[in-house]
Amino acid sequence: MLHGERVLLRARYDSDIPILHAELHDDVATRMRADNRPWRPVPPSSPSLRAEPGADTAEFSVVELDSDELAGDALVWGIDTHNRSAHLGISLRPAFRGRGLGTDVVRALCAYGFHVRGLHRLQVETLADNLAMITAATRAGFTHEGTLRRSAWVGGDFADEVILGRLADPAGPTP
Repeated sequence: MLHGERVLLRARYDSDIPILHAELHDDVATRMRADNRPWRPVPPSSPSLRAEPGADTAEFSVVELDSDELAGDALVWGIDTHNRSAHLGISLRPAFRGRGLGTDVVRALCAYGFHVRGLHRLQVETLADNLAMITAATRAGFTHEGTLRRSAWVGGDFADEVILGRLADPAGPTP
């Protein structure tokens, strides 16, 4: 388990799946904005909702420490061991948005990527109007590196995406 100041990142339990499915996957409008793949209906029993350990992905359930409640999910994906890089993603349940948890989740994911996996670079791609993710990443030390103009198909139109990156601190750990 990974501890932040306000969150805990742990393995996904079977009991998490119905909650994450109902509040994150089945919210079509939000899911279309959070995933670059087209939304499709899947039952909660689908293997695609279960985190399977893999060399290129690490999925976590996010637990808010104050309430000990499931707050969402987070992942490090596209882990490239040769180039020592990966991507981050988070998704918080609606009741946990706007509480400032996102920055703590991103920092915990950075600790995992840099200090557990030995990665050199972490990257976030998000829609240009996703101010919550941009703010969380920026507060966690990410730098805006560019904009991909009209690159994401979202709800019947193209939207801009931004790329934010963070490099490991050569002076030592500072998640």
